[in-house]
Amino acid sequence: MASGLSAGEQAVTVLTGARVITPAGILDPGWVRVRGGLIAGVGRGRVEVPTEIAAAAAVPTEVVDLGGAWLVPGFIDLHVHGGGGHDVTASPADLAAAVAFHRAHGTTRTLVSLVTAPVARLAEQLGWIAALAAAGPGPGGHVVGAHLEGPFLAAARRGAQPAEHLRQPDRGVYAELAAAAAGTLRVVTVAPELPGAGAVVAAALADGVIAAVGHTDATYDQATDAFAAGMTLTTHLFNGMRPLHHREPGAAGAALDAGVVCELINDGVHVHPALLRFVAAQPDRLVLVTDAVDAAGVGDGDYRLGGQPVRVRGGEARLAADGALAGSTLTMDAAVRRAVRAGLPIETAVAAAATTPARVLGLRGSCGAIEPGLAADLVVLDADLAVTGVLAGGRWAGAGPPGTVRRPAP
Repeated sequence: MASGLSAGEQAVTVLTGARVITPAGILDPGWVRVRGGLIAGVGRGRVEVPTEIAAAAAVPTEVVDLGGAWLVPGFIDLHVHGGGGHDVTASPADLAAAVAFHRAHGTTRTLVSLVTAPVARLAEQLGWIAALAAAGPGPGGHVVGAHLEGPFLAAARRGAQPAEHLRQPDRGVYAELAAAAAGTLRVVTVAPELPGAGAVVAAALADGVIAAVGHTDATYDQATDAFAAGMTLTTHLFNGMRPLHHREPGAAGAALDAGVVCELINDGVHVHPALLRFVAAQPDRLVLVTDAVDAAGVGDGDYRLGGQPVRVRGGEARLAADGALAGSTLTMDAAVRRAVRAGLPIETAVAAAATTPARVLGLRGSCGAIEPGLAADLVVLDADLAVTGVLAGGRWAGAGPPGTVRRPAP
């Protein structure tokens, strides 16, 4: 149910009767007050209309009783390639549609990931992302920038990255791509053992771009050196790297030992739930990502990723040529549900889907948690942790949660 009130009117919405997940704990019941696209107040208990709001008769006000539903911060996906039948690399329209698809599943901010491609093609796609990011929050979604997953990757651990377009790390190529992104490149994945990797990482760090270890055949020592040199993120931990071995822990072991932030694709295919719990035991290190491709939300069938044929069967996306995993069909709400069902406290799962990724991107002062002063990016989840409403920038994205009660202030 849409409210009909614009943020420009400085309308006030009070969400009450919810189980509110905040950095300080769960408020059950709790309430959140939203005004002008921001969280204006958070409290414990149930409210009708707070006294200070009722006294301001000129302010349009509504109360939304969530009836015991969960209220969590909007999810932030650091790694997504498509969804809803749309590949982000196909066209600007497909990019926008994929972001909109994931917003309906609770992702209020998206870092768009690009698979390895010719440099000119990557530059073009980075331009699309920059244009959408410049548009800011809108009904279709909020893009916060780009993640270059390639082309500076190890062929031996390329996964579904097109082999013919992989390149040795090159500072000049990096500079060309960063320029095409017009200030919106936020993450670049690099295999640190490759010649030239250090120069690319140094350039990225100088630009304020996060350097992530991924699609790498690095040994433990090589990856440890890379983390010491300033690489602070691991692209889909355990996938696209040497298996964790007790005598050679590889990049995965180095990441866990160094305490860096680790992406994890929690779709029940890429990583065993036991390893999800293991990573989550390190506070503030786990980030849930989808690595979703266009098949997410569509179903089994034949698709393409980076120009390569992909077959989706039973929800698993794999290259037709060699059976390598080719992203996922995951959405962030499903990743959170799986995490809770695997034994993680809901607060931990929500932090991994919202608060920690916000911190990774340097956005913790503006979003990623339910706190006064942050953006009113909120997701309503029912008892089964299914999305029933998404509030993005203080406005319902589509219909509001069903069964709510809305009353104007007296």
